Amino acid sequence: MSGVLASVDQRTKLVGENRLELLMFQLGTRHTFAINVFKVKEVTGVPTMNQMPGSHQNLNGVTIYRGHTIPIIDLRQAIKMRAGAATYKPENVIITEYNRSVQGFLIGNVMSIVNTSWQDIQPPPKSIGKANYLTAITQINIEGKKEIVEIIDVEKVLADIIEYDTSISENILDRDVVSQFSGRKVLIVDDSGTARKQMRDVLEQLGLKIIECTNGGEALALLKDWADLGKNITDELLLMFTDAEMPEMDGYRLTAEIRDDSRLSSLFIALNTSLSGSFNEAMVRKVGCDRLISKFQPDMLVDVVQQRMRELL
Repeated sequence: MSGVLASVDQRTKLVGENRLELLMFQLGTRHTFAINVFKVKEVTGVPTMNQMPGSHQNLNGVTIYRGHTIPIIDLRQAIKMRAGAATYKPENVIITEYNRSVQGFLIGNVMSIVNTSWQDIQPPPKSIGKANYLTAITQINIEGKKEIVEIIDVEKVLADIIEYDTSISENILDRDVVSQFSGRKVLIVDDSGTARKQMRDVLEQLGLKIIECTNGGEALALLKDWADLGKNITDELLLMFTDAEMPEMDGYRLTAEIRDDSRLSSLFIALNTSLSGSFNEAMVRKVGCDRLISKFQPDMLVDVVQQRMRELL
């Protein structure tokens, strides 16, 4: 099953070009689901698992992966698919790395990997409500037929299982700097409502005002509208946190577009991503981000905003 995944070098070439690869799979129905290949470490058969008494209902158990114990999550149950497919039995496990943690997701049939553009990926309709577990939707040509592919919000799936702590360590706070935050605004750009809420819950403790956008295209339009009105971007915003992977326009392209616009180029930009590794650091330097932090680290968020505030004092 490891042959399903191309080399890491080949996949990383897509990042920064507003493109991505999706691993498509099914969960016992005709629906096609997907996650970004860049988050996938391996696809394997269903391993031997030990159930843990008192564990979360979405956890099937734990297994040993490359010398480490990892949780195995029943993805069908986690996204609250309706009852049905009584004969469904998981066939594979996707081993993923999100937010500096490794976990496996039980899935059904692995279909294929497709190369596509973030421009062709759209947010889910607002009419489906906030309780859904989708971060985006796209259409892919499968066997000569256009099929809807639903991209899963893995951060929301994990947040249902892991209780994220949004408290700030007292020793990280610089009270002289924090006293300057009143009235200052921070722009958060992320397609995951869960990720935006986690960041908002941290930054609002500092007295900061939060503006939210759900993708790079929406954020760029907002910033350009302000510039067209003659607003000074550094007067409007203390800084911007952006995710890397988003529908329509990813965080790398968003950063590059901002740096190419003289009216916006002075904006302080921090890439806040669940991706990790030396490649991501190279992309940050290439497009001109000021900071790179991995999700979800409240103290690091605070460190970034304090750093930016010190530069302005």
